[in-house]
Formats: sequence, structure tokens, C-alpha cells
Amino acid sequence: MDRLGSLVLLLVLALVGCSDVRTVAGAGTGGSDRALGTPTPRERVDPAVDRYLDEALPKGPGITVAAARGDELKHCAGRGLADRAAKTPATCDTVYDVMSITKQFTAAAVLKLETAGKLRVTDRIGEYLGPVPEDKRHITLHQLLTHTSGLPESLGDDYDPASRAELLAGAKKARLRSAPGEEFHYSNTGYSVLAAIVEKVSGQSYERFLAEHLFRPAGMTHTGYVLPAWKHAQVAVEYDRHGRAQGRPMDHPWAPDGPYWNLRGNGGMLSTARDMFRWHRALTGDTVLSSTARRKLFAPQVRVPELDGSYGYGWVVVDSDDGRVAWHDGGNDWSLATVAEFRRQRVMVFWVSNHACQKGKWNLEDDQLELTHGVAERVRRPA
Repeated sequence: MDRLGSLVLLLVLALVGCSDVRTVAGAGTGGSDRALGTPTPRERVDPAVDRYLDEALPKGPGITVAAARGDELKHCAGRGLADRAAKTPATCDTVYDVMSITKQFTAAAVLKLETAGKLRVTDRIGEYLGPVPEDKRHITLHQLLTHTSGLPESLGDDYDPASRAELLAGAKKARLRSAPGEEFHYSNTGYSVLAAIVEKVSGQSYERFLAEHLFRPAGMTHTGYVLPAWKHAQVAVEYDRHGRAQGRPMDHPWAPDGPYWNLRGNGGMLSTARDMFRWHRALTGDTVLSSTARRKLFAPQVRVPELDGSYGYGWVVVDSDDGRVAWHDGGNDWSLATVAEFRRQRVMVFWVSNHACQKGKWNLEDDQLELTHGVAERVRRPA
């Protein structure tokens, strides 16, 4: 689904296939596409953020941007179209695939179970998966969470029809990239194994556990795989680098209860910008996780080569003069999403687009650092 790279202080985990193109930023391209739809009453527009996005974004992609300071949602609005054929505007409540941002939900689920005394992150995977080969007997949940297990990045395409049993069998047979605990190697497979462990320990499906123990307490009614009652038109259509429609996430091969297991737990979660604000709000208090669990979630656990930062549990963590920043992105061949938590200021920025790049014209990946920090800077400023 995606792979590890570095972008100044941040990980770029999404390769969207247009890396030879620079985003047309600051060109006054009218990126807001306001003529395509006036903000709905539920949109919240911060004038400073809105003016910045007018200059920072190219014309073309459907995109939703949310920004919060503390418990207040300062900006949450869409630009462009979520569905070009139907001329459906992108809004604060458009449902998008948030891709690898899913990993922080999986990490939070593991910490929730640890708080309940059901497991420990220091446990070895054999305690939950039965017999494992000799080379994998020392893999711990902590190593899965921090991409240091040595498991491969993936075992196949996101949409290959792999069951949980097949995913686990493949993980047990896979050749390790390094000995457990020795090196950082980004692994979607490791997070799918964690999702399977969540199911085995909790006795619930992965999505059901998240819905009951994370999303419902946080007030997130529009996040999940299949449980939320979305209307079809709410879900954004994705577009490739040529601008061709690739359908909605569930238009691709899925199991009846969500994506197959090469994707489950590591990606594929659907959500809205408004729900991502609710997630931010929950992570600033004890609504979902205890203070001890939150410290683990955002702690710099493992240094990442060629990066001035570390990996926590489902988050990239960077300590700077302005305090700790936790960040993650997600991407596939069509879409791109980024979420950042500026922990000291309690500022959150989330943005997601259903069209990551247009070949020969622009590429949102190139300027995602600048875009994220630009929005955050305007939200930090006093009104």
C-alpha cells in the first residue's frame, strides 16, 4: 500500500506515482473551486486558513481540511468535488479512505487492551497466535507497533482476497528482513497481525472492538469499514494521476465485513474530517485512553534511519523547539491524507484529498509538509 521514505522532519509513507511533478503552490490558481459549491451550514471556515489554501492548493483535487486548537474546531471545509460525475462537492462530512492513518487506531486498540489487563506490549506473538517458527518466536507486540519485527512490508496487493488465517499463515512463513528488534522496516503486515491479535484477545471483530471502545466514546459515528450507516454519495470517489475515476474504496474487492486482511488493521479505514477532530479531542483527555496509554502512544519509541525523529505507536514523533509533533500520513495510488498533532499547543491539522496528483501538473505529496505547517501556523495565531 505504501512505503517508508523521509521528507525533512516527516515520514512520507505514500508513493502516488507522480514524484517527478512539483505542486503548483502560491500561483493563485483558485484552488478553492468555490464556484463548485458554497460551504454548507455545517462547514466551519477560518478566514486566515481559507486565504492560505487559496494560494497553497492547485486547482483540481477534491480536498477537505480540518484544523483545531484545543477543543475548538477552527476550520473544517471542503474544496472541489468528491464526485465529479455527480458534481458532489467535498465537505467537512465527506467520507474518505484515511489509509495508513488507520495504524493509530490499531495502536490505540492494543493500548486499550493493555490498560484492561488483557495483554502487554512486551508479550511475544506466540502467546496469541499459537506456534510460530523459530525466527519469529521473539517478536513482541511492541516490535509490531514500532515496525521493528522484521516482517515484510506486505504479503500481496491490498485487495487480494486474503482471510485472517491466510494473513497469519503468510506472516509466519515470510522471510524476515532483519532479526526482531534490530532494525526499522515499515510493515503493513505487522499491523494486520496486530489487528488479528486484537480480535483474538477481545473476542470481537477488529472493527467492532474499535467502534465500541474507541470510536463511540469519542463520538465518532462516521468512522469504520462497514458499520457506519453512510449514504453512498457521502463517500468520495478517488481519481488517478490522469484524472480518471477509480471508484470508491468499497467498489474494490472487499470481504462482507470490510477490506481483506492484507489491508485490514494497517489501512483502509473510512472517516470524515469532523470525526478526525473528535479523535483529536479524545486524545487530549481520558475519553478513550488513560494518560499512561497516551504517553505510550505518542512516545518516541524507535529512531528511524535518515529521519530527525522517531516512530511511536502508529505515529511519527518529532521533538522540536516548539514541542512534540506527532504525525502520520496515508496514501495509495489515488488519494493522500495527513494528520498532525502539535501536542504542546493542542493543535490538530488533518487534510485528505481524493486526487493526490495530476501527471505533469501538480503533486500534493511534494508540499504536504508545507501545507500542514501552513494551516497549523494560522490556527495557532490569536483571533
